[in-house]
Amino acid sequence: MRETSGAGVAAPERPSATGTGPAPTAKPALRRAQFADLDARTWHDLLRLRIDVFVVEQACPYHELDGRDVDPGTEHLWVPDSTGPAAYLRVVHDEDGNVRIGRVCTRQTTRHYGLASVLVKDVLARYPSRQIVLAAQSYLVPFYLRHGFHRCGEDFLDDGIPHVPMAREPDTPGR
Repeated sequence: MRETSGAGVAAPERPSATGTGPAPTAKPALRRAQFADLDARTWHDLLRLRIDVFVVEQACPYHELDGRDVDPGTEHLWVPDSTGPAAYLRVVHDEDGNVRIGRVCTRQTTRHYGLASVLVKDVLARYPSRQIVLAAQSYLVPFYLRHGFHRCGEDFLDDGIPHVPMAREPDTPGR
């Protein structure tokens, strides 16, 4: 596991302005690892966050373990706090050369602090010359538009949840 430079833990023990969780006071830590580098406890905690958000909170039973987590090129990125992973996303490398962001989630008590943005910005910074694609839940389209993504196809349902295919083109000189 690697932690990015300038990291600080993002969860002091004081209530937030919204009362939903701890308010970050420092630049959040960001961790990144491939499956083979994750210890059992960390993998459990990451998977629990994904299941808490996608299966339990969104009431959407689906096959969370799709086989992509263990691919050698797959990266797991998360922001930890004192109680475990506060936000997570997965990066996979598609056969067509695209970088694919998926499984973006934030623990309910740590939303609205920009933690998902920290993760997305890290991916954008590390893959500036590659097209980055994702399937955004429809209500999150404005979030991804702010990060330079655009719609690249027709809306669709994935396990009954409306999604929008989105892409961010590779950086070009002068952009």
